[in-house]
Amino acid sequence: MVIDGVDVPEGGSAPVDHIGELLRQVAAGDQQAFARLYDLLSPRVFGLILRVLVDRAQSEEVLQEVFLEIWQSASGFAPKRGQGRSWVLTIAHRRAVDRVRSSQASADRDIRAGYRELASEHQDVAEQVELRLDAQRVAAALASLPEAQREAITLAYYGGYSQSEIAALVGSPLGTVKTRMRDGLTRMRTELGVGA
Repeated sequence: MVIDGVDVPEGGSAPVDHIGELLRQVAAGDQQAFARLYDLLSPRVFGLILRVLVDRAQSEEVLQEVFLEIWQSASGFAPKRGQGRSWVLTIAHRRAVDRVRSSQASADRDIRAGYRELASEHQDVAEQVELRLDAQRVAAALASLPEAQREAITLAYYGGYSQSEIAALVGSPLGTVKTRMRDGLTRMRTELGVGA
């Protein structure tokens, strides 16, 4: 009588492990033995994997991985350490558990990345608001300056002109432009409460 790939003879003689025999043939590169092994065990292996993973598509992928591993490592089966069916099911269970852990780790990474992104977006928004408020304060302080000081500072900081170029543009001596800029910046610092 054959039970789960093991021939259990009547009369007390030692059982024959048909799956173990197929594994030995697979280790020797026998493709027909591999096909027979697949036909015999794939429904049971798939059922085990499906119970662990629940997801049918992932279970089908893991089933393929299990039989690929069996094809590649059948020589690692040691008949003295257990039945062939047990060896195959152990590989299947280990692969299924690895997939669960991998999926959970991936989900955890995605959640952490999402939290970082949310925090980053919040910081970006706060930073933009702060920069806009600073820009408004600077614009108000600049508007409070006398025209000559405002013109010199605007040409230097917004226009990118040097003090010599500003003097030529406005038709004033270089010393006058320097004084206007120094006085204007001093008034703006006071207005903004910087360096006081």
